[in-house]
Amino acid sequence: MTSAQNAPGAPGAPAIQAHALTVHRYETWSLTSGHVLQGVDLDIPSGAVVGLVGRNGAGKSTLLRTLLGLQTADEGHSELLGCPSTALTDAVKARLGYAAQTPDLFAGLNGYEHLEQMAQVYPAFSDRLALALAARLEVPMGRNAETLSAGDQQKLAVVLALAHDPDLVLLDEPVASLDPIARRDFMRVLFSARQREAPRTVLISSHLLSDLERVVTHVLFLREGRVQLFEGWDECTESLRVRPCPERPSALQPGELHWSAAQGGRLLVDTRRAVAAPTDQALGMEDLMEVLNT
Repeated sequence: MTSAQNAPGAPGAPAIQAHALTVHRYETWSLTSGHVLQGVDLDIPSGAVVGLVGRNGAGKSTLLRTLLGLQTADEGHSELLGCPSTALTDAVKARLGYAAQTPDLFAGLNGYEHLEQMAQVYPAFSDRLALALAARLEVPMGRNAETLSAGDQQKLAVVLALAHDPDLVLLDEPVASLDPIARRDFMRVLFSARQREAPRTVLISSHLLSDLERVVTHVLFLREGRVQLFEGWDECTESLRVRPCPERPSALQPGELHWSAAQGGRLLVDTRRAVAAPTDQALGMEDLMEVLNT
């Protein structure tokens, strides 16, 4: 029996959970295999805004698709709003919003016709909210999807992902094709487009780290399919430091997180568990990305 606290969408329950989530990569031409995701563990609280960060090929898109049940994990399991990713109920699906890296739009339909299609799928779909979002993002709703620029296609996909006021939103590089002003407007829309008092949880991947840095509560770094770091962003800025370390340590000590060979050798430390040093330097998100990937 499922307890009330662990029931789908129960107050206090994590919005996203994953345990040992693993997806294999099979190279049929060479009969070899590898991993796209390797033993990913996650426990993302309700209301968190999580920046999903990593180099191309780190597994970000695969993680999002697997969490949504669009791709099957080879090992482990995951849940969204307390419901298994592989068996999401209609009630849970109605509370999810998703925009893929390549917008999944209908050729031959204009923006208004896309809204009509979505209204048939989501009971809570709001035409008023959708049109307000489209106006704020300056989406040319009267044009067919295939005639839109890449940026306008992304904006329309975001409108469709948010127009039913979802509690959990997963976004894969949603601003990659947008100009700086459109990216700013998108971030405002993402956090203001709620029609009721309820926390919205967001998992968003992006290479535009300066944009993420301004809005996230947590950051999730992936490298070669593994979680390198999952931490509150305020805790990262307050406690993570990099210090010169020319030689690679034979073993990392408590509080030492990662050694980077770049820039003559640097050591990433957590000053909550390691003694601070005069040479320690604070890091922004771009700096942290570089240290963790070199």
